[in-house]
Amino acid sequence: MFPAGRYSCQAHRCIRALKTIPTDHAAPQLYTTLHRRTCSSVSTPRITTHYTIHPRDKDSRWEGVEMERFADEADVVIVGGGPAGLSAAIRLKQLANEHEKELRVCLVEKASQIGAHTLSGACLEPSAITELFPDWKERGAPLHTPVTEDVFSILTEKHRIPVPMLPGLPMQNHGNYIVRLGNFVRWLGEQAEELGVELYPGYAAAEVLFHEDGSVKGIATNDVGIAKDGSPKDVFERGMELHAKVTLFGEGCHGHLAKQLYKKFNLRENCQPQTYAIGLKEVWMIDEKKWRPGRVEHSVGWPLNRHTYGGSFLYHLNEGEPLVALGFVVGLDYSNPYLSPFREFQRWKHHPFVAPTLEGGNRIAYGARALNEGGIQSLPELTFPGGLLIGCSPGFMNVPKIKGTHTAMKSGMLAAEAIFPKVTAESLDSETAGLHVPEYAEALKNSWVWKELYAVRNIRPSFHNYFGLYGGMVYTGIFYWILRGKEPWTLKHCGLDANQLKPAKDCTPIEYPKPDGKISFDLLSSVALSGTNHEGDQPAHLTLKDDSIPVDRNLAIYDGPEQRFCPAGVYEYVPLETGDGMRLQINAQNCVHCKTCDIKDPSQNINWVVPEGGGGPAYNGM
Repeated sequence: MFPAGRYSCQAHRCIRALKTIPTDHAAPQLYTTLHRRTCSSVSTPRITTHYTIHPRDKDSRWEGVEMERFADEADVVIVGGGPAGLSAAIRLKQLANEHEKELRVCLVEKASQIGAHTLSGACLEPSAITELFPDWKERGAPLHTPVTEDVFSILTEKHRIPVPMLPGLPMQNHGNYIVRLGNFVRWLGEQAEELGVELYPGYAAAEVLFHEDGSVKGIATNDVGIAKDGSPKDVFERGMELHAKVTLFGEGCHGHLAKQLYKKFNLRENCQPQTYAIGLKEVWMIDEKKWRPGRVEHSVGWPLNRHTYGGSFLYHLNEGEPLVALGFVVGLDYSNPYLSPFREFQRWKHHPFVAPTLEGGNRIAYGARALNEGGIQSLPELTFPGGLLIGCSPGFMNVPKIKGTHTAMKSGMLAAEAIFPKVTAESLDSETAGLHVPEYAEALKNSWVWKELYAVRNIRPSFHNYFGLYGGMVYTGIFYWILRGKEPWTLKHCGLDANQLKPAKDCTPIEYPKPDGKISFDLLSSVALSGTNHEGDQPAHLTLKDDSIPVDRNLAIYDGPEQRFCPAGVYEYVPLETGDGMRLQINAQNCVHCKTCDIKDPSQNINWVVPEGGGGPAYNGM
């Protein structure tokens, strides 16, 4: 039954009705239905003002406002200026130059600058960049740190158990480079511009446009000049439309347009649910005596228990200064609502094997993002009339390698090679107004990307066993290292991450140590290092389908997990201004665009949409 707690419903008949609902994972829709039936007359503090929840055509404040959008046309439109989108754009222009074809390629990116929203570990496997630019060294690609040393550990609270890096294991990094991925993406953007790609940073793709036959027509960028209460400002401007023969969606992990496309074209009908992790990262300047350029360290174990998937990385960069990049990854299928990935990260830094590297150092950057961890069995259909999914949007990350940049880049290159003959054909022969290019999916299945992901498909789901971490490591050692991933079965994931949380009454609160301000830090001072900023007077882009659910369900049952799984302090439960009870406060200006809330919310009530273009973090080479 539902535990006692604070409810915003003054009418307790709703709660009495809900006591008949089991607190398992099938409750959200039933809860919402009952709540609306029994509490329709009860006032809930209004939180969401965004037009996707409160349509403008039903809002008298929008009467008479000019809503016509300017439209432009290109051959190909690409959503997202990450490794996949830029690689696709570059390859398209390379092909156009080789075949002496005119081809207009437009790329929109929500960050204010190319690379400003990019965050990864990152240890880069150079296979894709070598295919795209065999002369990348001569072109000045910012790959300055070849890996010279690999260290893997199992941590207990006080000790370290070394694990040998056997040849062929996915964690081996011989031949790879430690990079600051934002700098690498910025460099890719420069190469794209030199080839004639039109880059539009600061323009967020807010809407998918469709032809009358249902095929994708292109995208519309977001409107600007909307007040926090959802009303138009005097400076309101409609976004613009970009139409294309084919639109490539490379939004990154859990893209908000991709979510719409999954439903529109039923793209997830024949795959397993996607599962995710949150990765948190810091960059430090350390004592030069402790600096070992090229050293790569990974660990699993403490402070996580054996049933919580995750681990750490610590990379020594060689970029003229004694810099290290360190981070912590937590699988979002964890069950204890009291777990805070951010605070687990801060606690990990105090381990006797980690702390000595950081002592006397200075933290200079912080950020976070979600990661796709489902692997090949969680890939949706990749093509549909008028569009394709590329990169981390569908999820090409090699989970045990903790690498997805090379596979994302290759997916964009393969997409470019598949669509180029069709978009440049003199007579377009298509059953739809938007071109359908199933050849892309076939090319992927015949590429090294598919072979690589297929071989590691069972490593992540193998951790769902009684022994957890240790059972997964045994599985990896036996079946991956000996059989090289050729076992004739495919393991399944446990389901949606949002469904894995247990009620708070069934879990033990986690007592985290206070940050010392030297090695560990509080959340808000960390967010300040991310450079995050949004125009304050705009509707919160963290939208709620029902404003009453956070208090009535998430706080009542799960003790408000939003305030712990968010790595940026966006969500707070605060007392009501009048009367007893609590309300949810959304500090949207803090949002680092990681999408964790959209993924992990146990009620699936949060829908992340794009804010005004140019908002969000301003990562400097993360």
